[in-house]
Amino acid sequence: MRGLYSSKTKIRHAIFTEIARMAYEGNDTSTLEELPYRIVPGEVALYRDDIFLERAVVGERLRVAMGMSLRSITEHAPVSKGVEASVIEEKYYEPPLINVIKFACNACAEKRVFVTEGCQGCLEHPCREVCPKGAITMINGKSKIDESKCIKCGRCIEACPYNAIIKQERPCSQACGMGAIHSDEHGRAEIDQDKCVSCGMCLVSCPFSAIVDKGQIYQTVLALKSETPVYAIVAPAIAGQFEGLKNTQIRSAFQALGFTDIREVAVGADLCTIEEAKDFLKEVPEKLPFMATSCCPAWSMMAKKLFPQQAECISMALTPMVLTARLIKQKEPDCKIVFVGPCAAKKLEASRRTIRSYVDFVLTFEEVAGMFEAKNIDFASLPEGEPLVRASADGRGFAASGGVAAAVVKAVHRLDPARDVKVVSADGLANCKKMLQIAKAGKYNGYLLEGMACPGGCIAGAGTIQPIKKTAASLEKMKKEAAFEECMDTKYEARLSDLEQL
Repeated sequence: MRGLYSSKTKIRHAIFTEIARMAYEGNDTSTLEELPYRIVPGEVALYRDDIFLERAVVGERLRVAMGMSLRSITEHAPVSKGVEASVIEEKYYEPPLINVIKFACNACAEKRVFVTEGCQGCLEHPCREVCPKGAITMINGKSKIDESKCIKCGRCIEACPYNAIIKQERPCSQACGMGAIHSDEHGRAEIDQDKCVSCGMCLVSCPFSAIVDKGQIYQTVLALKSETPVYAIVAPAIAGQFEGLKNTQIRSAFQALGFTDIREVAVGADLCTIEEAKDFLKEVPEKLPFMATSCCPAWSMMAKKLFPQQAECISMALTPMVLTARLIKQKEPDCKIVFVGPCAAKKLEASRRTIRSYVDFVLTFEEVAGMFEAKNIDFASLPEGEPLVRASADGRGFAASGGVAAAVVKAVHRLDPARDVKVVSADGLANCKKMLQIAKAGKYNGYLLEGMACPGGCIAGAGTIQPIKKTAASLEKMKKEAAFEECMDTKYEARLSDLEQL
């Protein structure tokens, strides 16, 4: 859960910190075998049944943080098996990006309805009366549900005057808007990789920390220690993510990690807005019934997987991440680009062959926090400098649900003041799916559709640190600090045509 510093958060942070420290302090990957004992010291387990299980889980998490795959449970292998392939500056993810550590999974029931101790054994027993399958009987004066008959319709839950009947669903499955999570033969969670779009909502929802995503911390640090210039491009959801870090200190903080400089991805958002506004005016409704925004990779992938006939309605504009990276590489083609943001799906986007030449690494805010810890960077002692001022307020607004569409509508009105733009926005993949089903039925013809995989938008991404409401407030503050309001006023628009030639 974002904003809750729990044992799960503590272990994740320790893993990211140790991987970063190992890279900064000499690249000695032989210490991988020792790290589980450093992260989980002592003789007594703190979180699981035994300390050996805790260390085994930490070992798997260390592997994926290095970009490696999980080991087979049935074969003996050291934590560092295959690490040689990751001790390089350029490491692309081998699928799957997101996976389940099976022996860390609690094998939660997929979905069940049961009677709690709150049952009062009332005379009326409405739960039994409303059950369409006769699954409820009274035993010793209490309601009892026969799970073999129960169809999980929820009528008994609604009928109980004491709220004594509840429905439980596996948290990761409930969070997955793609229906990609089911149980294996042992009842443990399993991800259908053909359905998964790597949004990461299962990752943050699993209270047992059994779901993991691969990382590039180690490879990024190697690049930072090289002679090659390395730029961080930071997503607008960075607002307020690092407690105590001022907007005027963000640049010096990243330079302390070894980055040459930083740029705002909101600059690319400004350019993306202009492209999508022009596409909308040109394509809708003459060539396309509606147009959907393109900046969220998980939403875009979901739409193309489940609604292939409507795939052409997804904007062809490059995402803000790619546009920002291309702007930098236009001037410094030999530099390295690291996207720093809230999104797990961006890792998958950057691994595509068409994107690799522009975005070299992707890190989440949570992973970068580990790098700050590894370098012992004290935000209070950092010098203040030039704040981030090159992007518009609306470009920064891309981070919150509804922000993309709002920016595009303003740009459309600037290009064609007489044009009316109807908008529908959805966040969370389940809601996005419903929106596209309605669009497929022809009820959103002429509309601009905005989809965001994470409920609330990028500020609720899988790689964020702070509570969502707090980040939303910080984003609003950051928008007010922008030098200008609308995307159309960016000074980089003239370079859009040059980027198209790259």
